[in-house]
Amino acid sequence: MSGNAVHGISCYSLVASSEGAYDETLKFYQKLGFQKLAFFGISDTHNVRVCNNSVREDWLHVRGSSDAESATVKLRYVPGEFTLSPVTHESEWRGQKSSIVFYYPNLPELIKKLSAESVKFQSLPDEKKPDEVYVEDPLGNLVGFSDRYNPFAHANMKKSVESGVQSHMTSGTSTPLDAIKKATEPTNATTKAPGVKKKIAVMTSGGDAPGMNAAVRAVARYAIHRGCDAFAVYEGYEGLVQGGDMIRQLAWGDVRGWLAEGGTLIGTARCMSFRERAGRLRAAKNLISAGIDSLIVCGGDGSLTGADLFRSDWPGLVQELEDTKAITVEQANLYRHLTIVGLVGSIDNDMSSTDVTIGAFSSLHRICEAVDSISSTAISHSRAFVVEVMGRHCGWLAVLAALATGADFVFVPERPAQVGKWQEEMCNALSAFRKEGKRKSIIIVAEGAIDSELNHITAEDIKKLLSERVHLDTRVTTLGHVQRGGVPCAYDRMLATLQGVDAVDAVLASTPETPSPMIAINGNKINRKPLMEAVKLTHKVADAIEKKDFAAAMELRDPEFADYLHTWEGTTFIQDEKNFLAPEERMRVAIVHVGAPAGGMNSATRAAVRYCLNRGHTPLAIDNGFSGFLRHDSIHELSWIDVDEWCIRGGSEIGTNRDTPDLDMGHCAYKFQQHKIDGLIIVGGFEAFTALSQLEHARVNYPSFRIPMATIPATISNNVPGTEFSLGCDTCLNSVMEYCDTIKQSASASRRRVFVCEVQGGKSGYVATVGGLITGASAIYTPEDGITLDMLRADIDHLKQTFAMEAGRNRAGQLILRNECASKVYTTDVIGDIISEEAKHRFSARTAIPGHVQQGGNPTPMDRARAARLAMRTIRFFEECRANKLGSDSSSAAVIGIRGTGVSFTPVAEVESNETEIEQRRPKNAWWRGMHELVNILAGKTFSA
Repeated sequence: MSGNAVHGISCYSLVASSEGAYDETLKFYQKLGFQKLAFFGISDTHNVRVCNNSVREDWLHVRGSSDAESATVKLRYVPGEFTLSPVTHESEWRGQKSSIVFYYPNLPELIKKLSAESVKFQSLPDEKKPDEVYVEDPLGNLVGFSDRYNPFAHANMKKSVESGVQSHMTSGTSTPLDAIKKATEPTNATTKAPGVKKKIAVMTSGGDAPGMNAAVRAVARYAIHRGCDAFAVYEGYEGLVQGGDMIRQLAWGDVRGWLAEGGTLIGTARCMSFRERAGRLRAAKNLISAGIDSLIVCGGDGSLTGADLFRSDWPGLVQELEDTKAITVEQANLYRHLTIVGLVGSIDNDMSSTDVTIGAFSSLHRICEAVDSISSTAISHSRAFVVEVMGRHCGWLAVLAALATGADFVFVPERPAQVGKWQEEMCNALSAFRKEGKRKSIIIVAEGAIDSELNHITAEDIKKLLSERVHLDTRVTTLGHVQRGGVPCAYDRMLATLQGVDAVDAVLASTPETPSPMIAINGNKINRKPLMEAVKLTHKVADAIEKKDFAAAMELRDPEFADYLHTWEGTTFIQDEKNFLAPEERMRVAIVHVGAPAGGMNSATRAAVRYCLNRGHTPLAIDNGFSGFLRHDSIHELSWIDVDEWCIRGGSEIGTNRDTPDLDMGHCAYKFQQHKIDGLIIVGGFEAFTALSQLEHARVNYPSFRIPMATIPATISNNVPGTEFSLGCDTCLNSVMEYCDTIKQSASASRRRVFVCEVQGGKSGYVATVGGLITGASAIYTPEDGITLDMLRADIDHLKQTFAMEAGRNRAGQLILRNECASKVYTTDVIGDIISEEAKHRFSARTAIPGHVQQGGNPTPMDRARAARLAMRTIRFFEECRANKLGSDSSSAAVIGIRGTGVSFTPVAEVESNETEIEQRRPKNAWWRGMHELVNILAGKTFSA
């Protein structure tokens, strides 16, 4: 291909994870007309241009009609980096992932050349009259070619030499300050017409939800990064109808500090006029007047339905505005189509097609904090409390709160109480708990709770019943709007940020024919789902409940909902002995904690003990780890009441340390035999993983180890292979978040201060990376990427330019997160000193080390719920292994993990050989690694880290 046909991108970087993929990609881009500019091999590591962990690196270059329009590709080989999923060839490629788009004036000629080179491609709308052509490189990157100089314009614009039009991608050679200035300085990227940038508006609507501000921040900054203008519509649809000052452009600095704010800072309001066509006509006029044809709406199903209706009406609205001379013909031609993208902000978590909505986990935090506090006074006075939580048609909050707080009974609309029976069931259950010695009774009731005949069950109904039949001193607590308030939790900040970024990408990938997408999360992956299909499925839940088809209502909920409800049932009620397993199927299950304390360890132990007892098994606690077991024979049985309050407690109630069974493997085998241990649960971090591996390897010599064994990963570092999440990592992130919010507030008050905060994590950068994303850090340093002088120099330059631009006018405090093992040379104190020295008194630097505060106090609701779910599934796994006589099989020694929404059991030998960097004590391919680049982008840095 002719090199002078490609325009617009100055530089972008690609990473190959194997030499084969590297060579294949190199050949691919050479076919496209790129020529080698430079090569760096492993012997060139002294050259500062080679990335810290690159083994090979090639720079490829193609020149356009001028130097300003040339393109450079930096191809790096970094072993162990993740790869992108390939496109699905049967559907449209450009909607499946972000793409790099080149200007190419003669697409039919391009298609002939691609065919001659046997390169697979997809042309749109067809090969005869293509507007766009897409190819996929060997690494899974989508590369597009368009004969429109701006690929996202609705009209076929010709190149304007005077306007200096650039591509939508940010130049890899721009300075950090450039990215911040893009918010206020004109640029010609992503134009609708020569000299006019694409404008994307974001609005919040419906009930407020924690995390909405984080979503607005992500949309604004990422839109600016992509070369667009960002706008906010204030007061929801009311602002859309009113127009004027209700629609304002957002500069980069306007959303500073929004991550930590609850509610919605751009407001939300009910708007009756938008429901009428006349109101939508005014809204269309206001958007067109502002030059906006893309709208990202964050709200519930009602808000998103209104947005899609607006889009379907748009062509007719534009035509009417044109006919009445309210807009010009040119405006009408430019704004014939409206792009709508939905973000779901709802504390109820009641939207189908997504696992969780923005704000749901923050609301769950508020509920659990309240119930934890109520528990203290309930125990003191031996009272019962009925706590009403939100959830008109969805019991997600009620179920998760019941599981996380150890509630005694729960009422939800999807699984209604049996009419005429639930009263006796509840009273009998609470009486049984009291006989075991329990001094409190907690009942969680969703506001939409019903019985099987659709009769509403109120908190007052329950109070009256408990007072009269069980003679309990009962109180009612209605949490109300407390559930909406407060700062967003760590998970909601992360979710809102990732979905906000993808919403911008969805806007830029949209066409007039593309159905309005809803940004969802499924199986820990951000996905796009048809918006109206998700809304219809959501309405089907209410319809199914109304028709008393409760099984269908349960199926329409997210995959984890039923599992969490079953877990609560299995770990709460006391089963009669007639429901136990047969005597020969019962086991003596030992539980040991290994490694550093982590939130959720006690929750997992409680759930395992309760479920064991309900199945007829005997649960055993090994106190103080393997060393306590081997030296002091510290092992004892646990009862139902022993573990009652453990679900809300942090640390380890049975004690933990880093000792593994290889202290004395023979003696350990003897102890297993002495206490007739039939199954072993090891709760802990990488040491627990190591302990399981040691026991599995020792089976050949010690028959007493030929029993089902499993590790439940529990570590704040989230570095155990075989799972995407470890217990304790969410508790740690929330502790880091709260700590950093506090010190960042101090830095902001001082106007000119940087805090370098050292976080834990060992040789895994999870806490630093995700912590950086949720706290708005300016830079992060991780063991995976290390620290170089070039990185420090670039970050200091970024700080200098940021403080110079702010000039003390705004809350310009800055934060840097450094993992404790990121570098032996560039310690936290050294980095702080370097920044202070280079600042030349223009700003100051301080260091902060939260230390063991990061292990948290009480575990978060997410860690509690995950712990209970994993523990109960582990006991089931042991029962299956015993039934199938798999005690000596390698599959019976497994790492239990969360992969997507499912629970997986992977043989430890398989995990060790395929997924583990043993020396580095971390997984090979961590799912969160790609967030580092996003942290840099949202901090205003456009250089490659």
